[in-house]
Amino acid sequence: MHMKLPSCFVTNIIMDSPTLEVDQHNAVSGSGAVHIIYVPSHLYHMLFELFKNAMRATVENHELSPSLPPIKVRVSLGGEDVTIKMSDKGGGVPLSKIDRLFSYMYSTAPTPHLGTSGGAPLAGFGYGLPISRLYAKYFQGDLQLYSMEGYGTDAVIYLKALSKDSVERLPVYNKSAWRHYQHNHEADDWCIPSSDPKNLAVHKIQH
Repeated sequence: MHMKLPSCFVTNIIMDSPTLEVDQHNAVSGSGAVHIIYVPSHLYHMLFELFKNAMRATVENHELSPSLPPIKVRVSLGGEDVTIKMSDKGGGVPLSKIDRLFSYMYSTAPTPHLGTSGGAPLAGFGYGLPISRLYAKYFQGDLQLYSMEGYGTDAVIYLKALSKDSVERLPVYNKSAWRHYQHNHEADDWCIPSSDPKNLAVHKIQH
């Protein structure tokens, strides 16, 4: 027997969202709220992306349940790090897909369709997590995902507690960036061959 649900009940299910339970621990002072100095826009982007992903996964994984499990957030301040841990019961992802979640253009959400409604899609472009981790690493932090397939996911943001440690992580010399640091040699020699022909006329020895 099939029963049609009232429109108001359907609306309540669609607009429902899990609650947030936030707990903070200050190991420096022993009590009190956690205070740090950080770039607001960077922190907002990271938290917004993780909250959005956790809420979407929770709603999709419990769409037939009478209630949604809460998303638990713990903020801990230590001597060196500020750690933000976000735990959900959104079903998790297999280990084989964890690394893919940090790849640009990869998303578990359906491909968004840009229309003329004026609203911007919240998911589906595949750059939210990679950009969030980039923001975290920019000031010597990190962003990691620990997932249990079939249960849920823990997302952890590591930030530096001290402003003197929050130095910019600027590009450094490495093999992949060799061509940007390579010196222009005026002429070839036996040690440094080159595919570009050189004008050796300018290097004639004066007798």
